[in-house]
Amino acid sequence: DPTPSAEDHRLTRSLYEAGKLLGIPVTDHVVVARDGFFSFAEEGLL
Repeated sequence: DPTPSAEDHRLTRSLYEAGKLLGIPVTDHVVVARDGFFSFAEEGLL
């Protein structure tokens, strides 16, 4: 199941904010599973 957990959401937000501070854009975070994937960017969450 590629549905992101609450921890995935927290980690993505932390990485995004750290990237902003360092001048490194985080363009996506992808959760991959056997039956598919979840893209934070495709879902408008980045």
